[in-house]
Amino acid sequence: MEKEYKMSAARAKELQEELNYLKTTRSDEVAEQIKVARGFGDLSENSEYDEAKNEQGKLYSRIAELEEIIQHIVIVEESTDTDVVSIGCKITVQDSENRMGPQTYTIVGSQEADPMHGIISENSPFGKAFIGAREGDAVTVEAPIGNINYKVLKIER
Repeated sequence: MEKEYKMSAARAKELQEELNYLKTTRSDEVAEQIKVARGFGDLSENSEYDEAKNEQGKLYSRIAELEEIIQHIVIVEESTDTDVVSIGCKITVQDSENRMGPQTYTIVGSQEADPMHGIISENSPFGKAFIGAREGDAVTVEAPIGNINYKVLKIER
């Protein structure tokens, strides 16, 4: 079975727009950089040419990555059900030892995750632990420092 990339329709559209930009505008810019760098002479000692070729490699790599993701996207329809944690939910949780105040996280597909801003992938240990939980449930998250117990305080859409 091939990998599925679960995400919202909005995120899928963003990825498609990024792919279109990279294939058209950015590709032309990199080609121009290579053309200009070739004009600087001997390619064996031309750092501008090397940098432009490296940029081209990164560009092609990102294009291939986006094409793979877009080919296997599964759009997650956001449910209005706020009884159970699922992709698209915003949850407020409290750790059992009250080390921090209540924390709010949004559970999303793996391609939308941004842990530094509280946007957690449903494939992460934290996300997996909360999927299917209900308000008031105690949830145990397996972390590198050991198991951490949380209580689900609130589920929102």
